[in-house]
Amino acid sequence: MEEITIHQDIIHVISNDLANHYKIVPKEVIENKVTFYVDTNFNSASSQEELELLLGKNVLFATSSTEKIEKALSKYYRKDRGNSTQSLSIDKADFLENLLYEAKSLKSSDIHFEVYEQEARIRFRIDGQLIERYKIEKEVYLELVNKIKIKSKLNITEKRLPQDGRITNNSFDIRVSILPTLFGEKIVLRLLGNDASKIDLETLGLEGDEFKYYLEAVKKPNGIILISGPTGSGKTTTLYATLKLLNDSIRNIVTVEDPIEYTLKGINQVQLKEDIGLTFASALKSFLRQDPDIIMLGEIRDSETAMMAIRASLTGHLVLSTIHTNSAIGTIARLIDMGVPSYLIAETLNVSVAQRLVRKLCVDCKEEIRFIADDFPKSFKIPYTPDKLFKPSGCNKCYHTGYAGRKAIYEVLNIDFKAANHIKNNEMSLILDDKTNFETLPEKAFSMLSKGETSLDEIYSILIND
Repeated sequence: MEEITIHQDIIHVISNDLANHYKIVPKEVIENKVTFYVDTNFNSASSQEELELLLGKNVLFATSSTEKIEKALSKYYRKDRGNSTQSLSIDKADFLENLLYEAKSLKSSDIHFEVYEQEARIRFRIDGQLIERYKIEKEVYLELVNKIKIKSKLNITEKRLPQDGRITNNSFDIRVSILPTLFGEKIVLRLLGNDASKIDLETLGLEGDEFKYYLEAVKKPNGIILISGPTGSGKTTTLYATLKLLNDSIRNIVTVEDPIEYTLKGINQVQLKEDIGLTFASALKSFLRQDPDIIMLGEIRDSETAMMAIRASLTGHLVLSTIHTNSAIGTIARLIDMGVPSYLIAETLNVSVAQRLVRKLCVDCKEEIRFIADDFPKSFKIPYTPDKLFKPSGCNKCYHTGYAGRKAIYEVLNIDFKAANHIKNNEMSLILDDKTNFETLPEKAFSMLSKGETSLDEIYSILIND
């Protein structure tokens, strides 16, 4: 039975209480009209006028089964959500502190404070997904904004311009971003400063030959290690796990980052400050006068930084950095686009790695479904038919998202003698032809799917890039 799926943009067109009271869920919103799914027993004549008055919109109805509607209510408008959306009192001096520790204990990367016309809410980003935790009154929200501004040493009277600040906590640092919106100021707190000593390269997800190739590349005395992937794909975590492996008393390791997301004893870390001229390129110039063995750049963004990294690696330094591309082979094309000669790439690039973070299905509520080839992207060649597939359902343990935890998948392209020759001769299409054991990100993602670890929806965007 195909269940009702509600788009994230229209979930909040109706509150939890109203949805459960009328036993309805939204189907679509077009301008000032909202259509709700109702079952065959729904009294539309008496309820339509009430809903139009409550919502301030024209209301239409579409029929669905009682079972589907109840399942959608359980997933999107569960009654027990009131436990976490209670009205909060800001009089509790420790509320903000408790909120931070709650987010940390739930392994949240960000806390979102958002205000609307009638109320405000607080959401945590857990495993890459925003989860609503609290609803608060606007008056309470305004006091909470002031508390955050004071803690982060920002201008409490400035409400028209964006502001950025930082809160230093005993166990972690928090980056503060404030943005004026239609109904007030939106705040995002990014939890930083995690202790990198707890990260191990062996546990991140690199397996078999790809792990061996990566280790060989990072243990070379010089060259470039590049990690690619979109924002939030775990690139920095991989770099710091690598630095932890290389960190010892005989090496001088320096980094420049924006922001500094991890701390690691024995490493000299520099915070990027572009407003005063401290860019990746200028920091790298200074680093070379500091007698470094290993240099980590938060990101290669432009031609100047790319060429500086190349020169550093040619003069006996090991350079680690990230770059925004979709694949390991795409990193080479990106460097060429930046103006780096192909022969220099061939001489300096040790390994190119692409990675993604894939959400894992909650083992307590995932549901088995049948395999349908037409559900896959047209561009993806299905290597084999899995025995069974699973989809997310949602339960209390996974905050009704259907997912719990994430797994990193990697695409490791080691630059050996043959690959280097292909790069020199601009024969990019031939590089992968010589890689007998090379697995792409789409292949890794499909493997997770076939093992029942994730869903097709979660990896669909990865498969499109095959």
